Amino acid sequence: MTGILKKIKENLFLVFIVLAYAVILLMKPQMGVQAVQNSGYYIKEMLLIMPVIFILTALLDTWVPKQTIMKYLGQESKFKGIVLSFALGSVSAGPVYAAFPICIMLHKKGATIKNIVIILSSWAVIKIPMLLNEMKFLGAKFMIVRWVLTIIAITIFSWITSQIVKNDDLPKENDESEAGLNINVDACMGCALCVQEYKELFEMNNRKAYIKEHSFEPDQDKLKKAINRCPVNAIEFVKK
Repeated sequence: MTGILKKIKENLFLVFIVLAYAVILLMKPQMGVQAVQNSGYYIKEMLLIMPVIFILTALLDTWVPKQTIMKYLGQESKFKGIVLSFALGSVSAGPVYAAFPICIMLHKKGATIKNIVIILSSWAVIKIPMLLNEMKFLGAKFMIVRWVLTIIAITIFSWITSQIVKNDDLPKENDESEAGLNINVDACMGCALCVQEYKELFEMNNRKAYIKEHSFEPDQDKLKKAINRCPVNAIEFVKK
């Protein structure tokens, strides 16, 4: 019984959806059948699209260096990063849920929250094929005005989101345990925040952070604070 309750707690959203479908089927069977059919269509679509997206994400993760992502979409990219994020989202293909694994990969390699929001929003509402259809059916003036206002809105919302949601709020691959892992500093920008947070483990040399030679087991709390303070996600765990 305890195991069943634990599973329910872990999958509360899924349980809520199943219960909602059950209620609709009981109260309005025709609407419930239609809802199930629509959900089945989207699940089928996801099963066809997502394997391709996962392969593409893995290839990008392998081929595109972290330094490149940080340069063009990271903390120091500024206006260049905003423009590139809009471009990436606008030329994308496929439904917006296909963007999620790609965006989490970009974030892991140093893309900022703000640029991730811009990519997702552009992917959803200002893709080029959609703009062309919008111009065809609603006219060029409508399309241009809506496009400009949408870009302004996305830019504002991305900034607001970046002020509320921080890097450490997003799921990390190594949240469970750091045991059996090495610490690596890659593409450091020289801010020295990690040294301020954990001077026993980090040091600066030629304006870059390095791991000191040590024989002690790093303090996990201090290490996590140092990692979370890094503005460009340069500190990562590497499996031994």
